[in-house]
Amino acid sequence: MSSAFKYRQQFYQDYFNSQSGRTFSLDLEAKIKSEEYLLAKEILPLMPKNHDAAILDIGCGFGSLIYMLKQNGYVNLKGIDLSEGQVKMAQSIGLSEIELQDLLPFLKENIEKFDVITGIDIIEHFSKDELMEVLNAVRNSLKANGIAIFRTPNLDAPFATLFANGDFTHENYLNYSSANQVLLTAGFSEIQVLNSLMRSNNIIKEIFRKIIWAVVKFFIKLVIFATARSTRAMVFSPNLLIKAKKNTTK
Repeated sequence: MSSAFKYRQQFYQDYFNSQSGRTFSLDLEAKIKSEEYLLAKEILPLMPKNHDAAILDIGCGFGSLIYMLKQNGYVNLKGIDLSEGQVKMAQSIGLSEIELQDLLPFLKENIEKFDVITGIDIIEHFSKDELMEVLNAVRNSLKANGIAIFRTPNLDAPFATLFANGDFTHENYLNYSSANQVLLTAGFSEIQVLNSLMRSNNIIKEIFRKIIWAVVKFFIKLVIFATARSTRAMVFSPNLLIKAKKNTTK
Protein backbone atom coordinates (compact mmCIF):
# COMPACT_ATOMS: atom_id res chain seq x y z
CA MET A 1 0.00 0.00 0.00
CA SER A 2 1.28 3.46 -0.86
CA SER A 3 2.67 5.45 2.08
CA ALA A 4 1.15 8.59 0.53
CA PHE A 5 -2.39 7.57 1.52
CA LYS A 6 -4.04 10.44 3.40
CA TYR A 7 -6.29 9.08 6.14
CA ARG A 8 -7.85 12.47 6.88
CA GLN A 9 -9.59 12.66 3.54
CA GLN A 10 -11.35 9.37 4.20
CA PHE A 11 -12.30 10.20 7.79
CA TYR A 12 -13.40 13.81 7.37
CA GLN A 13 -15.56 13.39 4.30
CA ASP A 14 -18.23 11.83 6.53
CA TYR A 15 -17.01 12.76 10.01
CA PHE A 16 -20.47 13.04 11.52
CA ASN A 17 -21.33 9.39 10.90
CA SER A 18 -17.83 8.07 11.63
CA GLN A 19 -17.35 9.99 14.90
CA SER A 20 -19.45 13.04 15.85
CA GLY A 21 -22.85 11.40 15.68
CA ARG A 22 -22.15 7.68 15.63
CA THR A 23 -23.18 7.08 19.26
CA PHE A 24 -26.14 9.45 19.24
CA SER A 25 -29.68 8.27 18.64
CA LEU A 26 -31.45 11.63 18.23
CA ASP A 27 -31.79 13.75 15.12
CA LEU A 28 -29.28 16.51 14.46
CA GLU A 29 -31.31 19.39 15.89
CA ALA A 30 -31.95 17.41 19.08
CA LYS A 31 -28.24 16.64 19.34
CA ILE A 32 -27.31 20.29 18.98
CA LYS A 33 -29.82 21.31 21.62
CA SER A 34 -28.53 18.61 23.96
CA GLU A 35 -25.04 20.15 23.73
CA GLU A 36 -26.31 23.70 24.25
CA TYR A 37 -26.32 23.45 28.06
CA LEU A 38 -22.74 22.17 28.23
CA LEU A 39 -21.39 24.81 25.86
CA ALA A 40 -23.34 27.57 27.61
CA LYS A 41 -21.78 26.58 30.93
CA GLU A 42 -18.26 26.14 29.57
CA ILE A 43 -17.81 28.66 26.77
CA LEU A 44 -20.35 31.44 27.33
CA PRO A 45 -18.63 32.80 30.48
CA LEU A 46 -15.42 33.20 28.46
CA MET A 47 -17.10 35.25 25.71
CA PRO A 48 -17.09 39.06 25.52
CA LYS A 49 -20.25 40.77 26.71
CA ASN A 50 -20.58 42.65 23.41
CA HIS A 51 -23.06 40.65 21.32
CA ASP A 52 -21.84 42.38 18.15
CA ALA A 53 -18.34 40.93 18.53
CA ALA A 54 -17.08 39.24 15.36
CA ILE A 55 -16.80 35.55 16.28
CA LEU A 56 -15.32 32.77 14.16
CA ASP A 57 -15.69 29.11 15.14
CA ILE A 58 -13.06 26.97 13.39
CA GLY A 59 -13.79 23.30 12.86
CA CYS A 60 -17.37 24.11 13.78
CA GLY A 61 -18.75 20.72 12.76
CA PHE A 62 -22.52 20.66 12.63
CA GLY A 63 -22.83 23.95 14.52
CA SER A 64 -23.40 23.32 18.22
CA LEU A 65 -21.45 26.37 19.37
CA ILE A 66 -22.89 28.65 16.69
CA TYR A 67 -26.38 27.51 17.70
CA MET A 68 -25.69 28.21 21.39
CA LEU A 69 -24.27 31.66 20.69
CA LYS A 70 -27.25 32.58 18.50
CA GLN A 71 -29.59 31.49 21.28
CA ASN A 72 -27.74 33.85 23.62
CA GLY A 73 -27.96 36.91 21.40
CA TYR A 74 -24.69 36.94 19.47
CA VAL A 75 -25.27 38.12 15.92
CA ASN A 76 -21.90 38.44 14.13
CA LEU A 77 -21.08 34.76 13.76
CA LYS A 78 -19.27 32.56 11.26
CA GLY A 79 -18.37 28.89 11.39
CA ILE A 80 -16.08 27.01 9.03
CA ASP A 81 -15.42 23.30 8.62
CA LEU A 82 -13.68 21.04 6.12
CA SER A 83 -16.29 18.28 6.33
CA GLU A 84 -18.86 18.74 3.58
CA GLY A 85 -21.26 16.36 5.30
CA GLN A 86 -21.27 18.28 8.58
CA VAL A 87 -21.65 21.65 6.85
CA LYS A 88 -24.65 20.36 4.87
CA MET A 89 -26.24 19.06 8.06
CA ALA A 90 -25.77 22.40 9.82
CA GLN A 91 -27.22 24.34 6.90
CA SER A 92 -30.17 21.93 6.70
CA ILE A 93 -31.39 23.14 10.10
CA GLY A 94 -30.93 26.82 9.29
CA LEU A 95 -27.38 27.52 10.47
CA SER A 96 -26.52 29.60 7.41
CA GLU A 97 -23.50 31.08 9.20
CA ILE A 98 -21.59 27.84 8.62
CA GLU A 99 -19.51 27.45 5.47
CA LEU A 100 -17.31 24.82 3.86
CA GLN A 101 -13.81 26.28 4.08
CA ASP A 102 -10.21 25.11 4.32
CA LEU A 103 -8.93 26.45 7.64
CA LEU A 104 -5.49 27.91 6.88
CA PRO A 105 -6.33 29.57 3.54
CA PHE A 106 -9.41 31.13 5.15
CA LEU A 107 -7.45 32.49 8.13
CA LYS A 108 -4.69 33.84 5.90
CA GLU A 109 -7.27 35.69 3.80
CA ASN A 110 -8.89 37.26 6.89
CA ILE A 111 -6.18 39.14 8.76
CA GLU A 112 -7.29 41.03 11.91
CA LYS A 113 -10.96 40.41 11.17
CA PHE A 114 -12.25 38.73 14.35
CA ASP A 115 -12.69 39.67 18.00
CA VAL A 116 -12.95 36.02 19.04
CA ILE A 117 -11.83 32.77 17.42
CA THR A 118 -13.03 29.55 19.01
CA GLY A 119 -11.97 25.98 18.41
CA ILE A 120 -14.00 23.32 20.21
CA ASP A 121 -12.40 19.87 20.08
CA ILE A 122 -10.22 20.72 17.09
CA ILE A 123 -6.61 21.53 18.03
CA GLU A 124 -5.96 17.91 19.01
CA HIS A 125 -6.51 16.94 15.37
CA PHE A 126 -3.31 18.61 14.19
CA SER A 127 0.28 17.43 14.29
CA LYS A 128 2.58 19.61 16.41
CA ASP A 129 3.94 21.45 13.38
CA GLU A 130 0.43 21.98 12.02
CA LEU A 131 -0.86 23.18 15.39
CA MET A 132 1.76 25.91 15.64
CA GLU A 133 0.96 27.03 12.09
CA VAL A 134 -2.75 27.12 12.93
CA LEU A 135 -2.21 29.05 16.18
CA ASN A 136 -0.01 31.59 14.40
CA ALA A 137 -2.73 32.03 11.77
CA VAL A 138 -5.42 32.35 14.46
CA ARG A 139 -3.38 35.06 16.17
CA ASN A 140 -2.98 36.97 12.88
CA SER A 141 -6.73 36.76 12.18
CA LEU A 142 -7.60 38.28 15.54
CA LYS A 143 -8.02 42.01 15.98
CA ALA A 144 -5.91 43.82 18.54
CA ASN A 145 -6.81 42.46 22.01
CA GLY A 146 -8.79 39.65 20.39
CA ILE A 147 -9.16 36.36 22.23
CA ALA A 148 -8.85 32.69 21.31
CA ILE A 149 -10.85 30.01 23.12
CA PHE A 150 -10.19 26.30 22.78
CA ARG A 151 -11.43 23.05 24.29
CA THR A 152 -9.20 19.99 24.00
CA PRO A 153 -8.61 16.68 25.81
CA ASN A 154 -6.57 16.91 29.00
CA LEU A 155 -3.75 14.39 29.19
CA ASP A 156 -3.55 14.76 32.99
CA ALA A 157 -7.13 13.59 33.52
CA PRO A 158 -7.77 10.15 35.03
CA PHE A 159 -8.26 7.60 32.23
CA ALA A 160 -7.20 10.29 29.76
CA THR A 161 -7.07 7.80 26.90
CA LEU A 162 -10.89 7.61 26.90
CA PHE A 163 -10.85 11.12 25.44
CA ALA A 164 -7.39 11.43 23.92
CA ASN A 165 -7.59 8.18 21.97
CA GLY A 166 -11.35 7.98 21.59
CA ASP A 167 -10.99 9.50 18.13
CA PHE A 168 -8.47 8.01 15.69
CA THR A 169 -7.90 11.43 14.12
CA HIS A 170 -6.37 12.94 17.30
CA GLU A 171 -2.67 13.69 16.85
CA ASN A 172 -1.48 15.77 19.81
CA TYR A 173 -2.40 16.14 23.48
CA LEU A 174 -1.93 18.93 26.00
CA ASN A 175 -1.98 19.38 29.74
CA TYR A 176 -1.95 22.56 31.84
CA SER A 177 1.76 23.16 31.39
CA SER A 178 2.05 22.43 27.67
CA ALA A 179 -1.12 24.41 26.88
CA ASN A 180 0.47 27.48 28.47
CA GLN A 181 3.75 26.81 26.67
CA VAL A 182 2.13 26.41 23.25
CA LEU A 183 -0.08 29.51 23.48
CA LEU A 184 2.72 31.66 24.86
CA THR A 185 5.06 30.57 22.05
CA ALA A 186 2.36 31.31 19.46
CA GLY A 187 2.14 34.93 20.57
CA PHE A 188 -0.66 34.95 23.15
CA SER A 189 -0.76 36.39 26.66
CA GLU A 190 -3.10 36.35 29.68
CA ILE A 191 -3.47 32.61 29.21
CA GLN A 192 -6.05 30.79 31.32
CA VAL A 193 -6.24 26.99 31.44
CA LEU A 194 -9.44 25.92 33.15
CA ASN A 195 -11.41 22.83 34.13
CA SER A 196 -14.14 21.71 31.76
CA LEU A 197 -17.62 20.95 33.03
CA MET A 198 -18.36 17.53 34.50
CA ARG A 199 -22.00 16.81 35.19
CA SER A 200 -24.54 14.00 35.28
CA ASN A 201 -28.09 14.81 34.16
CA ASN A 202 -29.54 12.70 36.95
CA ILE A 203 -29.62 14.61 40.27
CA ILE A 204 -28.94 11.56 42.44
CA LYS A 205 -26.11 10.40 40.18
CA GLU A 206 -24.68 13.91 40.19
CA ILE A 207 -24.51 13.96 44.00
CA PHE A 208 -22.67 10.65 44.07
CA ARG A 209 -20.45 11.76 41.19
CA LYS A 210 -19.31 14.85 43.10
CA ILE A 211 -18.52 12.81 46.20
CA ILE A 212 -16.57 10.21 44.22
CA TRP A 213 -14.74 12.89 42.27
CA ALA A 214 -13.64 14.61 45.50
CA VAL A 215 -12.22 11.29 46.72
CA VAL A 216 -10.52 10.59 43.36
CA LYS A 217 -8.93 14.07 43.30
CA PHE A 218 -7.63 13.59 46.84
CA PHE A 219 -5.86 10.36 45.89
CA ILE A 220 -4.50 11.89 42.67
CA LYS A 221 -2.99 14.75 44.67
CA LEU A 222 -1.60 12.23 47.15
CA VAL A 223 0.14 10.34 44.35
CA ILE A 224 1.54 13.57 42.88
CA PHE A 225 2.76 14.58 46.35
CA ALA A 226 4.52 11.22 46.66
CA THR A 227 6.50 12.02 43.49
CA ALA A 228 7.69 15.30 45.10
CA ARG A 229 5.71 17.43 42.65
CA SER A 230 3.03 20.07 43.05
CA THR A 231 -0.58 19.99 41.82
CA ARG A 232 -0.89 23.78 41.76
CA ALA A 233 -0.37 23.89 37.98
CA MET A 234 -2.61 20.96 37.10
CA VAL A 235 -6.16 20.45 35.84
CA PHE A 236 -7.87 17.06 36.23
CA SER A 237 -11.09 17.37 34.22
CA PRO A 238 -11.39 15.28 31.01
CA ASN A 239 -11.07 18.40 28.84
CA LEU A 240 -9.11 21.62 29.14
CA LEU A 241 -10.66 25.02 28.46
CA ILE A 242 -8.08 27.50 27.20
CA LYS A 243 -8.59 31.25 26.87
CA ALA A 244 -5.79 33.51 25.63
CA LYS A 245 -5.43 37.08 24.46
CA LYS A 246 -3.56 38.17 21.35
CA ASN A 247 -0.19 39.58 22.35
CA THR A 248 0.10 42.75 20.28
CA THR A 249 3.70 43.35 21.33
CA LYS A 250 5.03 40.23 19.61
